[in-house]
Amino acid sequence: MALMRKLKNIFAIPELLWKLLFTLGVLIVYRLGSYIPVIGVNARMLAEYMSRSDASGSLLSYFDAFTGGSLSAATVFALGIGPYITASIMMQMLSMAVPYLEQLNKEGEYGRKLINQYTRYLTIGLSIFYSITYITWLEHMNLILDPGIGFRILFILSLTVGATFVMWLGEQISLMGLGNGSSMIIFAGIVARFPNGILKMAESVVQRDTSLFVALFILCAFAIFTSAIVFLEKGDRKIPVQYPRRVVGQRVYGGQTSYIPFKINPAGVMPVIFAQSVLGFFLFIPRLLADKFVLFKAINESFVAYGYLYNILMFALIVFFTFFYTALVYNPLELAQNLKKNGGFIPGLRPGKQTADFFNYLLDRIGLVGAIYLGILAILPNIFGRIFMLSLDMRLSGTSFLIMVGVALEFAAQVEAYLIEHKYEGFLSVGRIKDRLLGQR
Repeated sequence: MALMRKLKNIFAIPELLWKLLFTLGVLIVYRLGSYIPVIGVNARMLAEYMSRSDASGSLLSYFDAFTGGSLSAATVFALGIGPYITASIMMQMLSMAVPYLEQLNKEGEYGRKLINQYTRYLTIGLSIFYSITYITWLEHMNLILDPGIGFRILFILSLTVGATFVMWLGEQISLMGLGNGSSMIIFAGIVARFPNGILKMAESVVQRDTSLFVALFILCAFAIFTSAIVFLEKGDRKIPVQYPRRVVGQRVYGGQTSYIPFKINPAGVMPVIFAQSVLGFFLFIPRLLADKFVLFKAINESFVAYGYLYNILMFALIVFFTFFYTALVYNPLELAQNLKKNGGFIPGLRPGKQTADFFNYLLDRIGLVGAIYLGILAILPNIFGRIFMLSLDMRLSGTSFLIMVGVALEFAAQVEAYLIEHKYEGFLSVGRIKDRLLGQR
């Protein structure tokens, strides 16, 4: 009953209901586009090859999981949101190294719009690059029904337009829907294939390829991982902030103590998405061209999806991008200056530089804990899979599961914020906050 009452609260807020329906509509469009094939590819043979890749734990099946199966079906959305995320990472890094882009970042809304436009151009360039690599592999594997220059142009154009359209869909979700558009697109792709992974595990148990004990262990492990992810996303450290008491006429202002919450994982699941995109960018080409070039074959064999080298690199990238994204989101000096302007101070610290240094120190320490925690959660399921010799689908990997749960939590938190703003009982409201909100109604 309580859950139904909370669901009814959503329908009582027209703006929230519109955003939910808009987000759902965009994701439906994305999933429908994932079933539109590029004419001229031998879909049956490609599906058989990808099925063998799934069974062997190939990196190709890992990439396919993040596109919702579009890569293995050679659809117009085969590249997914990957080129846009990779382009965004490149532009953010260049913004720290190139003076012109660094200056644009400081020019407010105009500068951000210009950088976003450059990101779109880079996305198109990367999409063309990925498309050329993909068509080269398809031709080498004899999966093209009628090869030729005409088909190459059509294929590259189709995938580039598809990737650009997916980028636009993600931007529309960020602007008019709920959640981060890129994260929601990836979330939709993972969720779409997640049930198939469960069915494969059930079939494996029925056929006695996997013992019932191992299957139950996997389910319990994912339940524990879910709890750990929730703890990571919801845990924070509260820093007390005091405001001096001021007397204006007969009224007294200030004098109270509030808190600044610093999350254990301030970057959310974005480091995992960034790490996956970067790793995909550098391993996508060697995987597709492994059968054609000896060097690429050696690289591909070294980075098996369940392999230790792959997991070590994934862990290192997640730690790096946790600090990188935290530095983009949090500015300790700006936070300290805003606190000083509002008359607030942290007990025992002088306002200004000393407070900024404390924030910087705190973010480094908390960020390190969050980064290691996030990295372990991402690779632990892969390690278990290797230890138990599990032939599970890669969409049950740690990164997929981490993104799926993390994005769902961020989405729920945004819905919660809308409900609380309109003084309705939210999904996550408990204790004193819930009682206070219900008392205000």
